[in-house]
Amino acid sequence: MQLSRDDLKRAYRRMVTIRIFEERVTKEFAAGNIPGFAHVYLGQEASGVGVCFDLTDEDHIGSTHRGHGHCIAKGVDVRGMMHEIMGKRDGLCGGKGGSMHIADLSKGMLGANAIVGGAPPIAVGAALTHKYRKSGRVAVAFTGDGASNQGTVFEALNMAVVLKVPCIFAFENNGYGEHTAVSYACGAPSMAERVRGFGLPCEVVDGMDFFAVQAAMKRALDHARAGNGPYALELQCKRFLGHFIGDPQAYRTPEELAEARSHDPIPKFRRRVLEAGLLDEADLDAIDREVGDEVESAVASGMAAPSPDPAKDLTRDVYVKYA
Repeated sequence: MQLSRDDLKRAYRRMVTIRIFEERVTKEFAAGNIPGFAHVYLGQEASGVGVCFDLTDEDHIGSTHRGHGHCIAKGVDVRGMMHEIMGKRDGLCGGKGGSMHIADLSKGMLGANAIVGGAPPIAVGAALTHKYRKSGRVAVAFTGDGASNQGTVFEALNMAVVLKVPCIFAFENNGYGEHTAVSYACGAPSMAERVRGFGLPCEVVDGMDFFAVQAAMKRALDHARAGNGPYALELQCKRFLGHFIGDPQAYRTPEELAEARSHDPIPKFRRRVLEAGLLDEADLDAIDREVGDEVESAVASGMAAPSPDPAKDLTRDVYVKYA
């Protein structure tokens, strides 16, 4: 199905927002303005945006420690995100979650998760809720190739099939689980073959191509929303930087890093829409400028925002009070 001009602009805007946001996070982290650790999504923009493109706020996603891109792809506010990453009181989670624990339930974002393989069990639970309520909605579990080896992921895949829930498993295979190559860590011939062994379909998709990801995700959504149970995608991506900001990447050669960047999904998207006459270069350049201003504003407001007040905020949100 041909996407409209507005759809194409929305897709490009979200990919560029992830790129500029993550580049700025890298800069602010190096300057000491971001506490803790940060794991950026640079290079994988087409994957997250393609998966989330046709989701609604009522559909749910569970994320990973590399979750900024998933948040932006799902429509989460970048100002609230930047404040949260900077540990500020008016961040999305009160400045208490930081980079690896951003959540926004109003957008169906169940949270980034520092627990390796933490999203699939959560997403299966959300999908079971959708099935029980007959909502017609789905839940998506983002998982990396490293986390795909976790027992929690295997249990979630099996339970999703047994309960026939509308859960979509998005395995982002960027080649490395932290510093270990997937070719070493995965004992199966491929991630997709292993996933299919649990009894659900799994497509292998070029995760650096927005159009390929969005089309595959559309098939997954049609399958899940029709009541046919879970579906999986192995999204083959390229991680531009290391596992975390500051990772020297001694386990990757300069040639490999250069090859990864040659697959940059944003120039690829631009070339395709410009050559097909679907968008004008002026449209894309305007989006670049607007997003740059938006991220710059988010950083400036984040730097000026107050941190949590220990006297008032230390014990707030620790317990949930039920009526």
